[in-house]
Amino acid sequence: MSPDDLGSRIDRLCDRLTADGDLLDPAWRAAFHAAPRHLFVPERAWAAPNGPDQGFLIDRAVDPGTWWDAVYSDAAIITQRADGTADVAEFGEPSSSCSAPGTVAEFLSHLSPEDHNRVLEVGTGTGWTAALLSYRVGAGNVASIDIDPTVSEIAAKNLSGSGHAPRLFVGDGTLGLPEAAPFDRVHVAAGVTDIPYTWVEQTRPGGVIVLPFAPGWGFGWLARLHVLGDGTAVGAFPGFAGYMPLRGQRVPWRSLSDLPAEGLAESVTRLDPRRLRADAVADLFLAAAVPGVRTHLSYGEADACTLWLVESGDDGAWASADHVPGQEEFLVRQQGARRLWDEAEQAYLRWLGMGRPAYDRLGLTVTPEGRRVWIDRPEHVVTPATSGG
Repeated sequence: MSPDDLGSRIDRLCDRLTADGDLLDPAWRAAFHAAPRHLFVPERAWAAPNGPDQGFLIDRAVDPGTWWDAVYSDAAIITQRADGTADVAEFGEPSSSCSAPGTVAEFLSHLSPEDHNRVLEVGTGTGWTAALLSYRVGAGNVASIDIDPTVSEIAAKNLSGSGHAPRLFVGDGTLGLPEAAPFDRVHVAAGVTDIPYTWVEQTRPGGVIVLPFAPGWGFGWLARLHVLGDGTAVGAFPGFAGYMPLRGQRVPWRSLSDLPAEGLAESVTRLDPRRLRADAVADLFLAAAVPGVRTHLSYGEADACTLWLVESGDDGAWASADHVPGQEEFLVRQQGARRLWDEAEQAYLRWLGMGRPAYDRLGLTVTPEGRRVWIDRPEHVVTPATSGG
């Protein structure tokens, strides 16, 4: 491909991202040209424009046109499955990728690094974002860590071929990089359930941490935190963000067929269980009010469905609520120390009674003791629901 053709492809992609509101700083458009994405995409990968469960194989040797079109589209490209034990075209959880350009641009926009800022990136992946950051603040100011040595090795080759040389490390990113701290910015490229306080400790007061917050309920959110002088970080949720989880925070989905039935309690509810998943703006509130729970909506015949609530851990509580068209009441089953349906119903009705506060009214505080989600002001903390309360 000629330089003119490549430049045109990059410009068309940048124009689309600008129109979508994701690429508004001209510095990032220049970075997209200085670190062309195709240098970070393998010859054979899986394009996922509509999420990891859908997509198609791209193979540069077999169909170069489709490969180029996918690389310079706003699609995530999966480059590894099952930690490298499965082919990218086979069934298996994605474990590394080249993130969608729109998502990358949005995160970098909220990260908003300034000249010569020191940046920690958690999750090197293919190395593309590290290259973009290197162009923006200087390669010597960028430290990127990945837990997978094979992923890091490939990223190093990609970066070398692109002419960018940030410092790469292999290790557990939840520990940060104390030897390279303090940082002015922390960019996290994997879904985070429990936010490590080490990231706050290793960031200067006034610094910014951007991460995909994935508490287990719903799609996930982009969180932007400002580090304060008192050792805490406070921020908000500018938008949605779905990322594969940090490897150390993966929670395997428990098989619904193997959930224990001892002590099973049955009751009925008038609340349609579908409501708890129909209001996406409620997800963040519900995740805070019903912590440690994942949800799944399974469908049957004739529009019947079941909402499952499953607590983390092999012995965690679970609940299900069946929607059957035409019924006035719906069957609820609950098992375990927590009554998860009672908690979820209480939380959802509380959210309605508060005027349906959307995620853009919610904020996040991180302290050495953990995280707190709040509404409008840090002191208005979203408290957990109680079983049967």
